[in-house]
Parts: sequence; C-alpha cells; structure tokens
Amino acid sequence: MNKLIWGLYFKFREVMSTEDGQDLVEYALVVAIIAFGAVIGMKSLSSEIKTAFNTISSDLGSSL
Repeated sequence: MNKLIWGLYFKFREVMSTEDGQDLVEYALVVAIIAFGAVIGMKSLSSEIKTAFNTISSDLGSSL
C-alpha cells in the first residue's frame, strides 16, 4: 500500500512539473474571455434589436 501511495505521489509530481498541459489551459482561458465578451455584447445588442422590431411593428400597425 505504501509503494502505491509513493508511486502515485511521484507520478503526480512528474505530471505537475511538465509544461505540456499549459497550452490547453491558456487556450481555455482565451475561449472563456471571448465567450464572456460575446455574452456582454449580445445583451446590449438584444435590447437594440428589440427596439428596432418594436419600431417596425408600430410603424406597420399604424400604416395598415
């Protein structure tokens, strides 16, 4: 049991010392920032689109 724990410990240290996975983390952070910006942009854009459709709807209603 003790050998298993030490083996897992050394394997964990080896995995943590390598830099292979850092690229994946960096890409994930970039994607998260882009997604956050898109959500913020869509919220402001949605209110403007709603206003435009309400204007078009009222104009069409008054012209008929």
